[in-house]
Amino acid sequence: MNTEVFITCAVTGAGETTAKSDKVPVTPQQIADSAIDAAKAGAAIAHIHVRDPLTGRGCRRLDLYTEVVERIRASGTDVIINLTAGMGGDLVLGGVEQVLPLDAAGTDMAGATERLEHVARLRPEMCTLDCGTMNFSSGGDYIMANTPSVLRAMAAQVRALGVRPELEVFDTGHLVMVKDLVAAGLIDNPLLIQFCMGIAYGAPDDPTTLLALVHQLPAGAIFSAFAIGRMQLPYVAMAALAGGNVRVGLEDNIYLSRGRMATNAELVARAVTILQAMNVSVLGPAAVREKLQLKKHA
Repeated sequence: MNTEVFITCAVTGAGETTAKSDKVPVTPQQIADSAIDAAKAGAAIAHIHVRDPLTGRGCRRLDLYTEVVERIRASGTDVIINLTAGMGGDLVLGGVEQVLPLDAAGTDMAGATERLEHVARLRPEMCTLDCGTMNFSSGGDYIMANTPSVLRAMAAQVRALGVRPELEVFDTGHLVMVKDLVAAGLIDNPLLIQFCMGIAYGAPDDPTTLLALVHQLPAGAIFSAFAIGRMQLPYVAMAALAGGNVRVGLEDNIYLSRGRMATNAELVARAVTILQAMNVSVLGPAAVREKLQLKKHA
């Protein structure tokens, strides 16, 4: 069991949650304000996507990332900024019988350098690195595409920028990719791995699967774990019991309880309550920076 836990808040994500809850932040100001509120509630890390303010759909526009990050930094809120680098790997095939051409409306594929443009420009302390390719939705033809060559290139660029990658692991094969990146000298210690549980066609969110992944961690790795939907809050306890850290937020779950829509701050506050009831200390940003050896840029 981990008795000193940090909390990450995944503030908005890129999924189609805005039609289901009006509490999911969309505009840069809303996203920044929600990250700040989550930090005040106890989150040490804010994991940030951006959305098109007009459509609400996930996007990767540099100007939107810039506004969100500048608003958070200008607020004086001491929260660790963790920008997604997952956008630009969206591959949607044309259909069952005619795979090609690709679905132009849903496909967004970009090279390694373009996917990291906002990270290079804004120099957050952390960014994510999705460590594999997988079928990502329960219907349709969407594939989350992250080839080994692209991942190696992205890892090398992130390392050169002095940014700590959060290595997103959705299944056991992704952990093999993590070990390959480490063996190639592309990831510096301490490793930070995020186990993403319960996503369709990835690792299920049962305790035995989580523990199987934990038992395959590289020596000395630090990990966090989360599950989506109704399992998000139970996973607060489960992650700590398994020796890890915690992620909550509207990217992964929009409910505080049955029928009750949540805010990010409420989900973080509930996670703090669960952890403190287990006699677990919740770490603040300064302690997490020391633990993860983060570099706070301008």
